Amino acid sequence: MNHLNNSSNHAQQGRQSQNPQRLSLINITKEYPGCIANDKITMSLAAGEIHALLGENGAGKSTLVKSIYGVVAPDQGDIFWDGRKVIIKSPSVARDLGIGMVFQHFSLFETLTVSENIELCLSKKQLTSIPDLSDKIRQLSRQYGLDIDPDRHVHSLSIGERQRVEIMRCLVQSVKLLILDEPTSVLTPQEVTNLFTVLRQLAAEGCSILFISHKLHEVTELCHHATILRGGKVIATCEPKNETSASIAKMMVGELAEQTAGYAKKQGTDTVFSVNNLSLSPLQPFGTTLKQINFQLQAGEILGIAGVAGNGQDELMSVLSGEDNRSKAETICLENQNIGRFSAGKRRKMGLAYVPEERLGRGAVPEMSLTENTLLTHSEGFVQQGLVQWKKLKDYTSQLITQYSVKCHGERSEAQSLSGGNLQKFIMGREIGQAPKVLICAHPTWGVDVGAALSIHQALLTLRDQGAAILLVSEDIDELFLLADRMAAVCDGYLSPVVQTDNTNINEIGQWMAGTFIDEEQSTMIDTSSTSPTPSQHSKKETQA
Repeated sequence: MNHLNNSSNHAQQGRQSQNPQRLSLINITKEYPGCIANDKITMSLAAGEIHALLGENGAGKSTLVKSIYGVVAPDQGDIFWDGRKVIIKSPSVARDLGIGMVFQHFSLFETLTVSENIELCLSKKQLTSIPDLSDKIRQLSRQYGLDIDPDRHVHSLSIGERQRVEIMRCLVQSVKLLILDEPTSVLTPQEVTNLFTVLRQLAAEGCSILFISHKLHEVTELCHHATILRGGKVIATCEPKNETSASIAKMMVGELAEQTAGYAKKQGTDTVFSVNNLSLSPLQPFGTTLKQINFQLQAGEILGIAGVAGNGQDELMSVLSGEDNRSKAETICLENQNIGRFSAGKRRKMGLAYVPEERLGRGAVPEMSLTENTLLTHSEGFVQQGLVQWKKLKDYTSQLITQYSVKCHGERSEAQSLSGGNLQKFIMGREIGQAPKVLICAHPTWGVDVGAALSIHQALLTLRDQGAAILLVSEDIDELFLLADRMAAVCDGYLSPVVQTDNTNINEIGQWMAGTFIDEEQSTMIDTSSTSPTPSQHSKKETQA
């Protein structure tokens, strides 16, 4: 399928003839040792256009937007801004031009207020042009429906509110081009809807938006035009409204297995893992207290837990994996044995495997080879009488690389040399290779491209069908509906009721992620905005409806 066709080009030219070019990139090239990240990329954005930049991990998206924002300097090529050739030497130069960027990982200071965080990114010239920054924030907040209080401290904000602060930083600077990197990965469905409303309003006022996302249904819903990269090159362009998620994915990865019907749901059998009235204060100053968490995990099922980041997922994963073993022994049971005080290593020996959210540093040691990283969790199978069986270990690591299609230079490759998606495939393969009784998996495809995500999904389903019990924590609600047999949501340290996936919907789970749900055991309404249960007028039957 070739989408660099005349009809697509004519449509784009028609839109651009109405709106002047805001940004033009001509033959942008950036080369790193052993890798051409961007290979003569040419693309443009018109004023008021919402433009998607798509591609697999390692396709060159991050390098390209960093060139636009002045984080890296291209080796070759030209950048034109409002028809004028420019050299963007730094982010401050980009901001002065009117280019703003919201990164996937927010860069806010927790102990400062919203207004103080925004002030830090403004130049002296910008500050002198704003008589009262707090009033400016309130005015823009009303104009765009962002609901931001300039006097609140960042540590008191939800993830969705923090993202709005990042967008406000750009609006205060009168941004003409807004770059968004995976902006919906940490939002509830309701927050995504609100974000899209803001983006459409900005575009209608002439602001250009460069939108990076792996959620292709959002691209077809929101974007006017898309550029697809593969191997550092532009391989296709299209108008997303004329495409489907599957057709765009095929352009990105070459070929994609059909999954339009989803995956079959399964009914679990015996309970192998349970959490019983788990309440625990956080180790970190701005962590979330876990409050009366109860659930059972059955063999041969995937239990999905949804939630916006910062609502207790990290604390829960740390307690379940054994990294934090301060809970009472009886609060966590594996095959009827109380393990709440067991170390992570002891839990692994009992058949519990863990894929953490943080790949480098917790999932793998960056400077170690893939072989050495395999040894960290497979020592029993490859150590005899205190000696490492290196040949056996290397052969096994090579087998994992082949089985999970990990793109690397072999088993000697350092973990830090792999792309995020390939490292995630390796870590998933390493943990699944232990044939665990229980797999706890946090955000398995976060920031991972379509092809790698499909491979990871298939591996999880195969493990489930072999009888393992899988706990899947993800901020991607679509992924949970695709994979999970049962679902729940966590908010402010509380866990919602657990329901069959087929018996709920995205709006209900979205509400639970936002903090309103029924505690079926106590017949009370949990409203995390007040962090205390209040009497409910709803019955269990109404909750399950």
